[in-house]
Amino acid sequence: MKIKPLGDRILLKTEEGETQTKGGLYIPQTAQEKTQTGVVVAVGDDKDVITVKKGDKVMYDKYAGTNIKIDGVEHLIVKMADILAVIE
Repeated sequence: MKIKPLGDRILLKTEEGETQTKGGLYIPQTAQEKTQTGVVVAVGDDKDVITVKKGDKVMYDKYAGTNIKIDGVEHLIVKMADILAVIE
């Protein structure tokens, strides 16, 4: 399935949280905090507002966007205003 965001929206592939601490302890899936970082998969057509590009790693607002599953993989559609930073 292929999804193209509209307007100032961005499609992100969310990243998985760490499963092991620095000390070597494993964190169960139920106890993991949801990360607020992702990789830009596609961008909308409002080029005046969108300042990120495909492949950028970004940090987004905790309660932003709509969760969707594409081919069994978690994705998130967010507005450009919900993108907080680009991670370099």
